[in-house]
Amino acid sequence: MMEYVYAAMLLHSTGKEVKEEAVTKVLKAAEVDADSARVKALVASLKEVNIDEAIEKAAAAPAAAPAAAPAEAGAQAKEEKKEEDPGKTEEEAAEGLGSLFG
Repeated sequence: MMEYVYAAMLLHSTGKEVKEEAVTKVLKAAEVDADSARVKALVASLKEVNIDEAIEKAAAAPAAAPAAAPAEAGAQAKEEKKEEDPGKTEEEAAEGLGSLFG
C-alpha cells in the first residue's frame, strides 16, 4: 500500500493533481499492478487532507521518538529482570530444558 502513497506524494510534489488516473499511471510506470479499488480509496481519503501540513507533522514526529526510546528500553529491561525467577540459576534452567529433549 505504501507505493500508492508514494505515487500520491510524487504527484503532489510535482504540482500535479492527485487523481485516480494520475496515480494509476505513476504506479504502472513503476511496474506496480495498480488495484483500482485501492487507488480510488486513496484518492478519496486524500481529498480533504492538506498534504503539505501532513508532511510537516510527520517530519516533526520522529524528532521526539528517539528521546523516548532509551527510557522505554530501560523500563523494559527492569521489567524483564523482575520477571526472572531469582531461585533458579542458568545451569538449573538449562538442565530443565535438557530433560525436554531426552
